[in-house]
Amino acid sequence: MSKFEEFNKLERSILSRYFTNLDEPVFALVNLPEVVKGALFARYSRSSKSLRRLFLDEFVDDLDVTGDVSIDATMGLKRAEKLYEKVFFEYGDDSVAQLGGVHLACEGASNLLTKILERGRLMSYLEQSTRYIAYNERLSSGHYRYYRCPSILDSPYGARYIGTMDRLFDCYSELLTKLTQYLTKNLTKPQGSSDFAFRQAIRAKALDTLRGLLPAASLSNVGIYGTGQAFEMLILRMRASELYEAREYAESMLVELRKVIPSFLSRIDREDRGIEWVKYYKERNLGESLAAESINESNLKGSMSSDPVSVRLLKFDEDGEANVLAQGVFKHLDLSLGEIKALIKNFTEDEKQIIMKNIAGDRKNRRHRPSRSFEATSYDFEIISDYGAFRDLQRHRMLNIEWQTLNCDLGYDIPDLVEEAQLSEIYIQSMERSRELYLELRDEFLVEAPYVIPLGFKIRYLMSMNAREAMHIIELRSQVQGHASYRKIAQEMHRQIDQVAGHHLIANAMSFVQFLDPDLERLDAENRSQQRKIQA
Repeated sequence: MSKFEEFNKLERSILSRYFTNLDEPVFALVNLPEVVKGALFARYSRSSKSLRRLFLDEFVDDLDVTGDVSIDATMGLKRAEKLYEKVFFEYGDDSVAQLGGVHLACEGASNLLTKILERGRLMSYLEQSTRYIAYNERLSSGHYRYYRCPSILDSPYGARYIGTMDRLFDCYSELLTKLTQYLTKNLTKPQGSSDFAFRQAIRAKALDTLRGLLPAASLSNVGIYGTGQAFEMLILRMRASELYEAREYAESMLVELRKVIPSFLSRIDREDRGIEWVKYYKERNLGESLAAESINESNLKGSMSSDPVSVRLLKFDEDGEANVLAQGVFKHLDLSLGEIKALIKNFTEDEKQIIMKNIAGDRKNRRHRPSRSFEATSYDFEIISDYGAFRDLQRHRMLNIEWQTLNCDLGYDIPDLVEEAQLSEIYIQSMERSRELYLELRDEFLVEAPYVIPLGFKIRYLMSMNAREAMHIIELRSQVQGHASYRKIAQEMHRQIDQVAGHHLIANAMSFVQFLDPDLERLDAENRSQQRKIQA
C-alpha cells in the first residue's frame, strides 16, 4: 500500500501520540478517551478528510495534549500486555480476548473490501457515506478515488481499466453539477427552511441519485471497533479470501493491531490454530463453489434472473404471532409454553391485539424496542436491489445475510430524477461502458472483474431476521431521510409481513414505519442539524 498523506513536523509530533502509524491507510487509535474515539468515528463517516487530518483540524484543540508529550504510540504499547498475556495463555479462554477492544481506521478500502470488513456480527462499523461525500475531486496523487487493481493493471486490460474508471468519475462529476443545478432551479425552498439546509438537502439528493454511477472499486474509509477475538476472526477470514486486496489489507491490519493487543492475536500464525483455520475456510469456500457448479450443470442457472419481484418473503412461521404472544407473557405465568399457546389460540383477534399492545409497550419512538419475545418468530427474504442499497442493508449485523457475486446479469434502473432532468443518455453510456469492460474481464479476472461494476447494477441477496430485528430495520430504513432505494425495500418487507405472512399484529406493532416520499429526503434532518448548531 502506498503512502498517501503528508504531515508536517509539528503535526507528526502530535499524531504520533495517538495513532499507531502516520503513513499507512490502516492504523489504530490509542491514548484517547473513549468518547473522543467514538466522536471521531462518528464525524469520520460524513467527512471527506482522513481520520488523522480530521483529528488535527477539528479535535486536537479541544484536548489537553501537554501530558502526552513523552508518548509515542507508533512504537507500540506495552502497558498491561504482560498481564493479558499471562491470563490469556494460563486460562486459554476465548472469552478473555473479548475483554480488550480497539478502534481501527481502515482507509482507502474498495466497496468490495468494505463488505468483507463489515461481515462480522460482533463489531461496530462506521463507513464513509456517498450521501455526504462527493467523488468528483481527485486525490493529491491526481487520481480519482478508486482501487487500482494490481493484477488488472499489469494485464493487457490495464489502460482500458484506468480509462473506463476515469470516464465513470468524469461522468459522475458532470452529472452532479447538472443535476444540482436542475434541482436548485426546479425545487422551491419550503417556508421555515434555512438557505444552508436547503442547499445541503439538494446536494444530498443529487449525491443519492448519482451514486449508482460510482464503481465498486470506489474507495471508502471505514472505522471499526471490535474486540481482540472479533479482529482475530476477521483477519483469518480475510486471509482466506480470493480477493488480493482483502489478503493484503489483512496483513496491514495485523501489523497495527499487534501494536495494541498482541496477545489476543498470537494464535493467528500458529500452525494448529490460525493457519489451520485459514486452510479450513479456503477448503469450505472451494466446496461451496463446487456444489454450486453441480447445480449449474442441472440447467437451473438463471431460472430466476428475469423475475421482476425485488422483495420476496420466502419463509415465515404460521404460528409466529402465537409464539411471540406466548413468550411475551411466559415469565409472568406458572404454565408451560404449550399451555399458554393453547389458551391464546382461543382468544379473539381483539383480545390478541390487546396482548400484543401490552407486550410491545407504549413506544414513543422507533428506538423503544420490545422485549426478546419478538425474537420467537423470523422471516426469510430474497431481495434484488441495486448494489448501493445492498451496501446499506448489509451492515445490519443482528441477522443472517448472504449475497451473490456482483455481476451485470440483473441489469440496472435509470433513476427517475436522471430521466426527469434529461440526463439519461450520458448515464446509460457510462453504465454500458462499464458493463462491456466487465464482460471482457470476467473470464480471466473472475474475482476482480466486479471492481468495474457501478453501484447501480443489481445484486440478489438473502436476509433472515427475527421480528425484533425486522422492526428495527424496517422502521429505520423507511424513514424519510433515507435513500429511496432501501426505503422501498423496507416498506415492501413491512407489507409482506402484514399481507403475505398474515402477521397483522406484528406489522401493526411496527408503528414508526413511514410511507412518505418527499422531494428532499434530507431537508428536515438538515434543518434540525442547523437549529442545533445555532442553539449550541
